[in-house]
Amino acid sequence: MSWRTVVISKRCKLDLRMGFLVLRNEEGTKRIHINEISLLIIENTAVSITGCLLCELAAQKIKVIFCDNKRNPCSELVNYYGSHDSSRKIENQIKWDEYVKKHVWSEIVAEKIRKQSQFLKDIKKFHESLLLDEYVKQVEFADATNREGHAAKVYFNAVFGTDFTRTADNSINAGLNYGYSIILATFNREIVASGYLTQLGIFHNNMFNHFNLSSDLMEPFRILIDRIVFYNEFNIFESAQKQLLLGVLNQKVLIDGKEQLVSNAIRIYCKSIFDAIETHDISLIKFYNHEL
Repeated sequence: MSWRTVVISKRCKLDLRMGFLVLRNEEGTKRIHINEISLLIIENTAVSITGCLLCELAAQKIKVIFCDNKRNPCSELVNYYGSHDSSRKIENQIKWDEYVKKHVWSEIVAEKIRKQSQFLKDIKKFHESLLLDEYVKQVEFADATNREGHAAKVYFNAVFGTDFTRTADNSINAGLNYGYSIILATFNREIVASGYLTQLGIFHNNMFNHFNLSSDLMEPFRILIDRIVFYNEFNIFESAQKQLLLGVLNQKVLIDGKEQLVSNAIRIYCKSIFDAIETHDISLIKFYNHEL
């Protein structure tokens, strides 16, 4: 089972040899077996990578994220083919029942707000937590009254202060955006590996967003990033903070009655969502629990 998150931060050449990712630079040569890699992040724009390695990474469904000259994620490698029956699954996805999609979105929104409320309890923001508990009860079909948006304003102000906005240029937002991109990329991998299109969402439908479905499904997992940023006081955003965020996929949570790594929990959760939509049975959705 793949489990490594590999970050390439220095100028080097990446190649494939006998099933190993081979890294060559001025310091020497390093080798990592392809089967151990879950996520590969190319932070340095001076890295060169061979076509045969890119093909093998795609074949093994390894998510690859490329960063810009500020070392912020800017693009990723997305496979054309993720499953042997992807054509049938995409055909089904196009025909997904609108009522069921809206029902699923309602469940996702309610779960996201529940997790936000629990985090607020953990950091002793009890008044705001109670308000979010009320929002959970008020979530209507397809979140018609936008409880998600109202909850977000209360939540972020409680966690990061009343002056905080998600549009500000600061180290907290840099950390949140970096962490969310890691979660988003992991969802992209699982969706494509399951044979579906990331572009066709159940709620998000932005014509410029290639990852509408991933943006839908990842919502309850954002809180994992929020926790890391809050508890580690992101006064700056440098390599050490990025390493903390990269560790999110190796955190452990409870899902379906078992302790799992976050990366595995995302796989289980995605499958449960697809099963729920395909069978019109919302009870099949499996959310994770942060408390072990």
